[in-house]
Amino acid sequence: MDAIPEVTLSPAAAARVAAIAAKQAKPAILRLSVEGGGCSGFQYRFGLADAPDGDDLIAETDGVRLVVDSVSIDLVRGAEVDFVESLGGAAFRVTNPQAASGCGCGTSFAV
Repeated sequence: MDAIPEVTLSPAAAARVAAIAAKQAKPAILRLSVEGGGCSGFQYRFGLADAPDGDDLIAETDGVRLVVDSVSIDLVRGAEVDFVESLGGAAFRVTNPQAASGCGCGTSFAV
């Protein structure tokens, strides 16, 4: 398991993951993965993890871990996961320098 400073979890996202994990009595570990699909070709998937997998890369902010599988890391290298609240709602948002384009929903991208 390698540290990946090139993928980061913002303090706002770390606080939100910690709050969600506490309510669900789970460890504060957010899994980010990339799957084919969405309106731009790839889409982000988020979920709480019980533990990192053996091939996961890990970033940590304020005691909260962000884990990314070895296949997805090439598509999100250099990205930051943030948590934003607006009139339209609250959501995790990925700022991804690997994405050549995105879509209005903010969860789909193309490379």
